[in-house]
Amino acid sequence: MKTTIDLPDDLAAEARAAAAESRTTLREMMITALRTELDRRGRLGPVDFHFPTVNGNGIAIEFDPEATITRSYGLPNA
Repeated sequence: MKTTIDLPDDLAAEARAAAAESRTTLREMMITALRTELDRRGRLGPVDFHFPTVNGNGIAIEFDPEATITRSYGLPNA
């Protein structure tokens, strides 16, 4: 499939130079980059993290940052 992507000039120039240095094409570099990013995103999965709030109105002020993270992940208190 052919498509058009609008890249910033400096990024396009850097990518072309990197492709030439690696003795590959810009097309092959883009394919590799897209596959790598899609694989990375597939491995991450959804993030299950929620800050504790007071009735949904912001972070509960009685928690310090460490305690907030501990409670958000349901970890035992240290």
